[in-house]
Amino acid sequence: MLSFKDQIRSDNANIFMNTAEFSDVHLVNGKEMAIQIDNNEMIDREKRYQYKRSLYADGVYLKELLIYVRAEKFGPLPAVGRTLILDGKTYVISDAINEDGIYSLSLEANKTMS
Repeated sequence: MLSFKDQIRSDNANIFMNTAEFSDVHLVNGKEMAIQIDNNEMIDREKRYQYKRSLYADGVYLKELLIYVRAEKFGPLPAVGRTLILDGKTYVISDAINEDGIYSLSLEANKTMS
C-alpha cells in the first residue's frame, strides 16, 4: 500500500499532469513540458487584487496567467520577479508556490490595446 505522500506523487505524474486527462504540452523556457493553464483561478485572484489596475496608463493592461507544472520537470522553484517564456511570450513571475510537487506560477505581462 502506498503512503499518502507516495500517492500524491503518483497522482501528480499520472493524473493531474497527464496530457490525456488535464494538461497540454507547451514550450516553457525553451523546453516542452505538460502544464495546465487555469484561467478560472486567475479570475478569482484578480478580484482580490483590483488595485493593480489603477497603476497602468490608458491603453496598457496587465495580462495575467496561472500555470501549474510538475516541479521535477520544471526544476527549482523560480523566484518572484524572474522572467518565464511561455510559448514564445515573455512573462514575469508574480507568485510561485510549491503545492506538493506541483508548482503554481502566477505570470504577468504588460500588454497594449491595439
